[in-house]
Amino acid sequence: MEFELNEEQQQVKMSVREFAEGEIAPHVMEWDESQHFPIELVPKLAEQGLMGVIFPEEYGGAGMGYVEYATIIEELSRVDGSIGISVAAHNSLCSNHIYTFGTEEQKQKFLVPLAQGKHLGAWGLTEASAGSDASGTRTTAVRQNGGWLVNGSKNFITHAIHGDTCVAVAVTDRSKGNKGITAFIFEKGMQGFAPAKKENKLGLRASETASVVFEDCHV
Repeated sequence: MEFELNEEQQQVKMSVREFAEGEIAPHVMEWDESQHFPIELVPKLAEQGLMGVIFPEEYGGAGMGYVEYATIIEELSRVDGSIGISVAAHNSLCSNHIYTFGTEEQKQKFLVPLAQGKHLGAWGLTEASAGSDASGTRTTAVRQNGGWLVNGSKNFITHAIHGDTCVAVAVTDRSKGNKGITAFIFEKGMQGFAPAKKENKLGLRASETASVVFEDCHV
């Protein structure tokens, strides 16, 4: 098996390294000490194609593969792990769920602006009683008025405050166990959907982590 990067992958690596050292490195200490999430960096990440690394160009992405993607996250994290985890959460957790499981209509509405970096993505799984054990999810969704009424909360959510689009899971049929959990797409500003407590972390302090609350949120 070949473990060396090819010429194109090496170019991606060096391009992201140059970007990280120029645009991120000078601010790392300041962002960490103040727990500042640099939302102002997102347009610059988007210009580099880093907000839609693994998605086809037809959806606004860069159309790269997973070797390039892993290399990108490695280079960003080499300078600041906070930025690496934010880019990874945006691409892998939020956007990739929509790309893999969403309808074409959902991809056009949500994935395209995510991949273009016009919107920031969040992923809601972890709760006080659920995280690695996703089957412990307590957030519920009940059919109502042609949609679903969602109630519950999520903890330790990356981009909970600044995220424009959040994919979060809720129990829709507890009798089905693991098969009774469904993912929903929420948009910032929806009635009954709001960020809550921001975490005071020991590390990765420039990556925004907070709770989100669903109170009779109709989706």
